Amino acid sequence: MSNQTEYAYKYIRERILDGTFKPTQKLIESQLSEMISVSRNTVKKALLKLERENLVSIENNKGATIKSFTLEEVKNYLEIREALEGIIARSAAQHIKDTEIDELEQLLLRMEHCMKQNQIDEYSKLNRLFHNILYNASRNIQATEMVSMIKTQLMRFHFRTLLIPGRNESSLNEHKMIFASLKNHDAAMAELAIKQHISNVRKTIENNYQYLL
Repeated sequence: MSNQTEYAYKYIRERILDGTFKPTQKLIESQLSEMISVSRNTVKKALLKLERENLVSIENNKGATIKSFTLEEVKNYLEIREALEGIIARSAAQHIKDTEIDELEQLLLRMEHCMKQNQIDEYSKLNRLFHNILYNASRNIQATEMVSMIKTQLMRFHFRTLLIPGRNESSLNEHKMIFASLKNHDAAMAELAIKQHISNVRKTIENNYQYLL
């Protein structure tokens, strides 16, 4: 992929995931070409890559449209993620290093500070780092790759769930439980803790779906 195509791909992808470009919105190649200052052919290549990630759908003679997921589809994705995260956490608890445990502990302290300061955007970034360390500690690479794909599909929902009253406090407590099980190398507890965390995310989205679109 050329540098220009990569730039166009990242530009469009970022705006899909942060909600600037909305679900069901048509993506007009000529408009994107002017907006990004690249050729239409470059935009076309970028859109094809986004289609492979299931972020847009492309129809002949109709162009590209940002994918929209029904509540049922979101719930299904999260049920799959819950099962996969359990497998990942079990493996991570058995293989996590002391340095990684220290990193998680420091992240939790920063997450707690962000929550108290209502810095939701920063909390969300630290949250992703927390999970990335857990994924790196796991030996099940295939499961982490599948979770990464699902998280990409649902990223537009993730940040908004933290805006639901009380959800950020619950999220922090859930991460503390995950951390405690990893620190104790308790595989069964790690699996249970992370599955509960994902289950709560699913319930939050289910109960507030109309506000999260």
